[in-house]
Amino acid sequence: MKTLKIAMIGFGNAGRAFGKIVLKKQEEIKNIFDYEIRVTAVVTATRGNLVNRDGIDLKKAIEDIESNGHFNYKSCSNLSSEDIIKTADYDVLVEITPLNIFTGQPAIDNIRAAFNRKKHVITANKGPIAWAYRELKNYADRQGVKFLHETTVMDGTPVFNLVEETLPMCKIEGFRGILNTTTNFVLEEMASGKSFEQAIAEGKQRGFVEADPSLDIEGFDAAAKTAALINVLMDGNITPLDIKREGIQNVVKEDIIKASESGRVIKLICEAYYKDNRVLGEVKPVLIDKNDVFASVKETSSILSIKTELMGEVTVIESDPEIEQTGYGLFSDLIRLIRKI
Repeated sequence: MKTLKIAMIGFGNAGRAFGKIVLKKQEEIKNIFDYEIRVTAVVTATRGNLVNRDGIDLKKAIEDIESNGHFNYKSCSNLSSEDIIKTADYDVLVEITPLNIFTGQPAIDNIRAAFNRKKHVITANKGPIAWAYRELKNYADRQGVKFLHETTVMDGTPVFNLVEETLPMCKIEGFRGILNTTTNFVLEEMASGKSFEQAIAEGKQRGFVEADPSLDIEGFDAAAKTAALINVLMDGNITPLDIKREGIQNVVKEDIIKASESGRVIKLICEAYYKDNRVLGEVKPVLIDKNDVFASVKETSSILSIKTELMGEVTVIESDPEIEQTGYGLFSDLIRLIRKI
């Protein structure tokens, strides 16, 4: 039986959800693919680091974090995250550090360091895809390793894999999507009669609106996702700064009432298209007819409609995702990697 060793850089909610799926599916992986999955390193910012070339106890690591908020100190390594990435025994780096939406760091450097060692990379961090995709992908190709990133835009919903695996030789000509759940939720709540402040408070109470929601409200997160999609699907080689961006901070209740009276709703739309042989992207609030499928995407759901050369429009909808869907996105990339190596 072959062994695939994993180093996890980041062990938050998504990382632990991924770990639980690996534990649940490890026997199936052995039976179907003849691979044993072994996690040999786990790195966190404040909860300790674990390193064991023979494999850490993943179940206990998850239990320690969820029960105590940190690993057993006696089991922790003194190595830094940089040292672990550069020296630990692993075959694939699972990079799930928090997003820095304005630089993509330190995730970009973490991925480069893994490629330096000819290690495969799976990431859920949209920063490297939005800021440095072409460079990283070219480097991975030169090193003969895989670079997988399904989770970066719509959790575990197949978007990148859908295009690569099922639309061969079909040029992507553009796309439209609702990709930021915070703004979608806030606009829905305002349409139901709540104020902007009440909608934000409700979202925070339910756990999916950040303490500081400005990156979502002002369209930065949506711009990063738009840039990531353009870079991968349309070979755009752009950054979020190249996306024309307008958030929902200036949308008021009167705008929503007026839209409703005309049979429309307001949605924050991410869009990409070609103009004069250049690919352009923008994020802005748009009036959508209530009979349009985009109008039916409620609260924390997402939608992406991809315009293709040979298949017309292909649309995928993700309905009310939970953290397990993000974990599954990482897991699906792991299975895809196993199939390719």
